[in-house]
Amino acid sequence: MPLVLIFALVLASLNLPHAASASDSVPQLTAESIRECELGRAAQQRAARVAHFERSQALAERAIELNERSARAHFALFCTLGEQLRVDGENLTSLFGFRRMMKELDRALELEPGNLDALSAKATFLVRLPSLLGGDQEQGERLLEMIIRRDPKSVNARLSLAKSYCSRGNHQPAIVLASEALQLAQADQRTDFILEAQAALAQMRARQAH
Repeated sequence: MPLVLIFALVLASLNLPHAASASDSVPQLTAESIRECELGRAAQQRAARVAHFERSQALAERAIELNERSARAHFALFCTLGEQLRVDGENLTSLFGFRRMMKELDRALELEPGNLDALSAKATFLVRLPSLLGGDQEQGERLLEMIIRRDPKSVNARLSLAKSYCSRGNHQPAIVLASEALQLAQADQRTDFILEAQAALAQMRARQAH
């Protein structure tokens, strides 16, 4: 399905001080940013989702101000920028926002090439984007398969690979992967991934039935 690019995304600012205080800790700010992003993914109301994502962005940006070489801070910013782009669905809503998001992901991988979370995100884009935007489904699937071998508990890699398999008609392997992802998410009480895995499973089973 083509991705729609619209130049109309306006990111609201938070009432947080721009300058980081001396007591700020990069690991703490980054952890809080990631936590806010997870809360936003799990929230049911749009206003709550946006509020969490905006706070997540502000925290990640403050962490980067303190330490520009923090791969985890750049990855946290990538995560929340991505969630803001799809807050109203799966379509991209800003070409500028997309480029900024990918810049943060590339910077995280430049600083820490072995970061499995960042690699999983990169692979997800490879399998989902059209070739004109840098997509490569086969390369992305190989990378996702490698990530699962290295991190057997990776929920995101399983979901991304399952969706890619399903898009090519490999429904049963996709269902197996999505079921594993759901079990892992439930074991870790990851509400955001539980909802995503449940929705993916329902869609895959429906496609298999037809």
